[in-house]
Amino acid sequence: MKSDPFQALWRACHACGFDSLWMKRLCARASENLSQCNHGDLPRWREALARLPTSEPFAELDEAMPRFGVAHGDQRIVFDALMELHPWRKGPLEIAGVVIDTEWRSDLKWSRIAPHVNLEGNRVLDIGSGNGYFGWRMLAAGARLVVGIDPTWVFVMQWLACRHFAGDLPNFVLPLGIEHLPPGGADFGAVFSMGVLYHRRDPLGHLRQLHGLLEGGGSLVLETLVLPDTQADEVLRPEDRYARMRNVWAVPGCERLLDWIVDAGFREPQIVDVSWTTPAEQRSTSWMTFESLEDGLDPQNPRLTVEGYPAPKRAMVIATR
Repeated sequence: MKSDPFQALWRACHACGFDSLWMKRLCARASENLSQCNHGDLPRWREALARLPTSEPFAELDEAMPRFGVAHGDQRIVFDALMELHPWRKGPLEIAGVVIDTEWRSDLKWSRIAPHVNLEGNRVLDIGSGNGYFGWRMLAAGARLVVGIDPTWVFVMQWLACRHFAGDLPNFVLPLGIEHLPPGGADFGAVFSMGVLYHRRDPLGHLRQLHGLLEGGGSLVLETLVLPDTQADEVLRPEDRYARMRNVWAVPGCERLLDWIVDAGFREPQIVDVSWTTPAEQRSTSWMTFESLEDGLDPQNPRLTVEGYPAPKRAMVIATR
């Protein structure tokens, strides 16, 4: 009988600890969350992971679509097991020969980031990591260790599916939210916060927390929604939903965003990219069948959301502690 693949998460909680007291505290909190998980879909996810075929570890990470494992003779077994982990949001990915066309073309976002970051030898914290897609790309870019945190359990299961075929590579996704992070002493060389800031009630507090997670000279990589250039110093606070998304608390203009970053203690913030998000980059697929960006845009004017707000535009900022 094959061992329970969920045990890999237990091992990961300790494997990424190294000898840092902060990391040990983080992993202890992840283990505690794991022991208390009573999600109703957990038995189904565990059974799906257990159905994945075994093979020699293989990973090809320096590709727009990272590949894990070799194609299995019966693709239906792999396909059905991976589909049990729906919805797949970050990718694209190829797992044991099955191509997963995810909601997000995350490779496009990475192509905007990669020219502006040097991760060689760094320990990286990826907040809101999802299934770990960006972590795999960070390893290919030279990162020594990537610790991802995400409180959404199905994304942790998707990472376990990749890890099942990739082997013990130092990219981890722990079942934690940012509120679970221990205070002080993390000393990461880089911290990524992509698609998180606008979901925080206190964006400046979030930025200050990120500042405290970095070592001196460490880099912040921030990606967030911003307003059009004509509203550079304004902040949109949606009354209810934004492009049908819940929990969007603040969307700043670019000037206001840079002010927040400086106020949080960072120096030399630089906006390295500003791009409209389009349905070519974020859309429903057979691997993510729920509503996506197109449903949140005004069908008569794609530069507006269905609520009448400016449509999603995203800025990427690099800053230094």
